[in-house]
Amino acid sequence: MSSAINSFRLDGRIVLITGASSGLGMHFAALLAAAGARVAVAARRADKLLSVVDSITRAGGEARALSLDVTDGASVRQCFDELASWGAPDVLVNNAGVTVTRPLLEQTEADFDSVLDTNLKGNWLVATEAARRMVAAGQGGSIINVASILGERVAGGVAPYAISKAGVIQATKAMALELARHSIRVNALLPGYVVTDLNRDFLHSDAGDKLRVRIPSRRFGEMTDLDGPLLLLASDAGAAMSGSTVAVDGAHLVSSL
Repeated sequence: MSSAINSFRLDGRIVLITGASSGLGMHFAALLAAAGARVAVAARRADKLLSVVDSITRAGGEARALSLDVTDGASVRQCFDELASWGAPDVLVNNAGVTVTRPLLEQTEADFDSVLDTNLKGNWLVATEAARRMVAAGQGGSIINVASILGERVAGGVAPYAISKAGVIQATKAMALELARHSIRVNALLPGYVVTDLNRDFLHSDAGDKLRVRIPSRRFGEMTDLDGPLLLLASDAGAAMSGSTVAVDGAHLVSSL
């Protein structure tokens, strides 16, 4: 039993988390550091990550901040070059994402480009570069693409976001197929509606309550609900999982029409 529990540990492993300056990325960084990982947190502005690094180090973990624009291939390569002083990543949490919320007929080309460039192109740029570094180091690894239940179902007002996350799910499967021979696992985490500082006021409003009652579990997720699934995909506990999509949504995806 202790062996199975220990398989969730990440002692000494190098983890890169994108979009780590707030919300899920910040939470994931603290979680994986607590599991023993050396955590590199990345975002466009590294100064916004200093509080994340400080919190982890004060708790006894090891962390560093890296500047990264996921939409820019040169920035992606530079980020991995800086990470190389630690080594190649063992785990990538591909979390950076944006959305634009407005009706389809009011969405612009700039809206579409902004969302797809970050959520889909950026995901692909970071994942493929991580895989190259893993292969060059002669090691396997785990790539976790943070998608969404909106990659499998849809909602109004977020068409580019839903399109991008559907692409991330298919990209995950394509990557898993080609990288399996290199012992690199690629899986997608599909959060449902999870309460963060950015959406807390809306989800706890009357409008949010109307959404909540359409979820079979009648509750929004908390960030801690993602802890177990993330550790499973990052660690040896999920060694046989690749090409999987793991929904954490209180049965929202299987709700009746």
